[in-house]
Amino acid sequence: MSKQKKMHILFTLPMVLMFLVFHTFPLVRGLMYSVTDFKGFGSYDFVGIANYIELFQDERVLNSYLFTFKFAIVCTIIVNIISMCMALLLNSKIRAKGFFRGMYFLPNILGGLIVGYIFNYIFTFLVPELGKMIGSETLSVSILGNTNLAWIGVVIVVAWQSIAFNTIIYISGLQTVPQDVYEAGAIDGATKWKKFWKLTFPLIAPFFTINMVLCMRNFLMVFDQIMSLTNGGPAQSTESISMLIYKAGMTADQFGYQSANSVIYFVVIVLISLFQMKVLNKREVQL
Repeated sequence: MSKQKKMHILFTLPMVLMFLVFHTFPLVRGLMYSVTDFKGFGSYDFVGIANYIELFQDERVLNSYLFTFKFAIVCTIIVNIISMCMALLLNSKIRAKGFFRGMYFLPNILGGLIVGYIFNYIFTFLVPELGKMIGSETLSVSILGNTNLAWIGVVIVVAWQSIAFNTIIYISGLQTVPQDVYEAGAIDGATKWKKFWKLTFPLIAPFFTINMVLCMRNFLMVFDQIMSLTNGGPAQSTESISMLIYKAGMTADQFGYQSANSVIYFVVIVLISLFQMKVLNKREVQL
């Protein structure tokens, strides 16, 4: 065996072992527990696919999936629209462009729990005071305590923190577009909108695909911000799938049952990501 090959194995083997220990092994154990009535402690019995059948009849589980899908779709649309606009602005010829690029990225540096607790204070104390000052009944109370409006607060916080990363990807895409394309468009008399829609957007389609897939996947797995903002409330109206699995699996003696939920959850995320990739990649080829 050559020295180069030995070095390759030496650097690769630790990462492979870590992947097996922290990813593959827990996945296999989760699959095993999903067909049992394990409570997280003590003995357990094999129950087959009973957990999976019950999942499709559990109203709380179905509601958590509906909320998570609604949240992920709305947040993905908002984040990508705002990120695209910010990327176009930050990629244009403006003063102090480097400063603004650094400032807008700050939210992404902060942890989800920290951001959630900060906005929890804002929504609970500052916004109601502002609502009283302007005479708005809706804003005079915390939206986090309203079963119909709490999810909007979560969307605002998650979108605010997520925009920075998506903007970076769009800026990277915009910088790959050659200036000759815009010059040719200007000669043909294309307006700014036509330049964007007919020239810029098609050329950064691969970056759009990356952002859409990553956004949808990340928002389907939202946890930190919900934990610090609402803890799944009020009345489980903002209980995401991740939150349900954590709360019921760790504190309600449903470890085996929620392991089955995790397996379904994993399959759903993979299928959605594959569907997005297939649809968006076709669009790239057509362009």
